[in-house]
Amino acid sequence: MRLIDLSALWRINLWVTFCFALVTLACAGLLLHQAVADVERELQATEAVVEYLSDTAVRDPASLQPRLTQSLRHVRVHWLAADEAARIPAQAGLDAWLGRQLFGERHNSSRLLDLSDGRRVLIAVDTRDAVADVRDALQQLLSVCGLALSLSLLTIRWAVRRGMGLLDELLQALRQVSGGQLTARLREAGLPEARQLAEHFNRMAATLEQAQADNAQLTQALLAVQEQERTHLAQTLHDDLGQYLAGIRAQVCLLRMVADQPTVVEQTARALALNCERLQQGFRALVHDLYPVALQHLPLAEAFGLLVSQWQASQGIDCRLRVGEHLPLLPGASRTHLYRLLQEALTNVARHADASQVRVRLQRSAKGLRLLIRDNGCGASQPQRPGVGLHSMAERARSLGGELRILSRPGGGWALALNIPLEV
Repeated sequence: MRLIDLSALWRINLWVTFCFALVTLACAGLLLHQAVADVERELQATEAVVEYLSDTAVRDPASLQPRLTQSLRHVRVHWLAADEAARIPAQAGLDAWLGRQLFGERHNSSRLLDLSDGRRVLIAVDTRDAVADVRDALQQLLSVCGLALSLSLLTIRWAVRRGMGLLDELLQALRQVSGGQLTARLREAGLPEARQLAEHFNRMAATLEQAQADNAQLTQALLAVQEQERTHLAQTLHDDLGQYLAGIRAQVCLLRMVADQPTVVEQTARALALNCERLQQGFRALVHDLYPVALQHLPLAEAFGLLVSQWQASQGIDCRLRVGEHLPLLPGASRTHLYRLLQEALTNVARHADASQVRVRLQRSAKGLRLLIRDNGCGASQPQRPGVGLHSMAERARSLGGELRILSRPGGGWALALNIPLEV
């Protein structure tokens, strides 16, 4: 994470520096443009001053004194010896180069005067003061921009370091969660954004921890249900079907012994037929518990009607089914999920609802198929923690691609609504 920290910090610094450089260049260009325009006006006025000083020196040489002309801006008065060349010493360095770039040779006008008092003087326009002004302005601009850039980079470094510290904690917590340590939590402190991030992460971790606990509990419940089903199957095979098979075997042996007694043979044959019929009924009930065979041979509405009538007969609870017309066709897997969901819902009503009346409605809706199951039982004010039955129904609804809603209120019973979207 530290490598990510440094990499992100360097990228941010480079982008900020690049932006400051562009802004500085733009400001420098504007400053130079304005400064050159201002200096051009000053130098034009300076040329008029040079002309005025020259005319004045010619008329009255005594008025032109060195102590009066040494502090003039943009004007250089250079006193020459009789044999000295008539030129101002050339300037070198940054100022001279900048002056040539900005003004060229446009303001190099000069006047060489031989005064009546014997002195010789050269009066000329000098751009060194103008260049110095432009240079000072550029230096001030660069200093301000450099100071602003430094402060910005320091502020960014502080902010990024602080933000990366939060990301370090978040990454460490995520590693703990991915490793199965769902008890990891973040400190809810610092900036509002950091507190909000920590709050959402802690809520997510708590939800995952609760889901893990629920899954463990459901796994244990499913294992217990599996063992109960196996025990029930073994008891059915041993106590019910096994006894019939033992009786049939004994009756077959008896037939061999009483073959010469027609009356006994007839009685034994009737007992054999009765035992075979009960054995067949037991196998049908067992197969029906394992798989709804009616779905293979009956339409969905008739299979639902058979299930409701059998449940009503076994539970003694009034249950009425209302099936709409023109139901959509469902594939085999979807029919099984829908049938099992109704079966599980009726089982929950018998176990927990304390109801005396149940209404089941299966009909086509605007978006697909709708199943509604309502009872007049005790209901509940708050949904209890979903058990194996509710989770089973939720998973079947998810397999159907539908939405399962369970509603209840004290004394108002339970209502289960399943909406299955179907393609038109």
